[in-house]
Amino acid sequence: MEPIFFTCGPTQLYPTVVGHMKAGFDSQFFSLSHRGSKVMECYGSAVAGLRTLMSIPADYEVFFISSGTEGMERVIQNCVNATSGHLINGAFSKRWLTTSQQLGKKTEDLTVPDGSVPDISKASFLKSVELICVTHNETSTGAMIQPAAISALHTQYPEALIAVDIVSSAPTVELDFTSTDCVIFSVQKGFGLPAGHGVMVVSPRAMATSAKLSKKISVGTYHSFAELKKYADKSQTPDTPNVLGIYLLSKVVADFNAVGIAKLRAQTTQRAERLYQLISPFVKEKTAQSLTTIVAEVAGGSARVIDALKAQGIMVSSGYGSHKDSQIRIGNFPAHTDSDFERLLATLEKALRRA
Repeated sequence: MEPIFFTCGPTQLYPTVVGHMKAGFDSQFFSLSHRGSKVMECYGSAVAGLRTLMSIPADYEVFFISSGTEGMERVIQNCVNATSGHLINGAFSKRWLTTSQQLGKKTEDLTVPDGSVPDISKASFLKSVELICVTHNETSTGAMIQPAAISALHTQYPEALIAVDIVSSAPTVELDFTSTDCVIFSVQKGFGLPAGHGVMVVSPRAMATSAKLSKKISVGTYHSFAELKKYADKSQTPDTPNVLGIYLLSKVVADFNAVGIAKLRAQTTQRAERLYQLISPFVKEKTAQSLTTIVAEVAGGSARVIDALKAQGIMVSSGYGSHKDSQIRIGNFPAHTDSDFERLLATLEKALRRA
């Protein structure tokens, strides 16, 4: 029995990935120079496809990096001289704060308990905060901040740059990029691709901030915003990139655009609703329940449910951190076919009933 991965990332490969990979190997694409015309064309195709799929404005830069975690560091380096602000409601939003502190920045935060989301209207960051970091979808807890609230943050703090982590909600999140300045994501979750490739979207305002800061502090070396743009303008990266990752991203994004983002979003929402009807959700507030990272509390411990699912070829994630033994996390991404999803529901219902 082939396992089906409903894990939170890496997760199930999108059904077309193996075919695309085989075609790439057969054509020897992965032996080509990353400075050559064919790889540059592939890079451009991936960027253009992402712009279409996610409605990324034409004047926003799209950079390829190694991971979402790298994106956190690059954003702090390029956008903060002294102080960053952070909305904290789980492990990954906290990681961004820790990254800023490790880079020697002062930080302010609005922290709420796991399973909830910050009330952005109650945020009281000082005017000295240069950048506010938001994790749209907290993978560790399954708590999601509504995109409209992120737009409101931009209105509330017009002088601050707004950075958003959409690692576990891209590409189906309907984010207004014009109310953001830096957006980071990676491909091993919602894109159904192998891990090891990240994307960073940067506004003109953030580019200007980085250029200004570079005159008085280090904003990084080969992955500073200026250096990334210098090469991105030629459909290249400053370093040797993950050519396999770029190639597969270009192909799967084209597949997604053929399906249509509206259909992908509707499918994600409908499946999430069916899962929440079946489980005891950790996130109680309905509007804060993630559509892509479904977190269930399991009375008596989650190990029995995880083992029962695994015995039937259904792989899910355990709870994160202190929730490891009491929760399961289910990835709800476009890579899962309808038949696989129905199998998950049937198997999960039996496992929960027996737990």
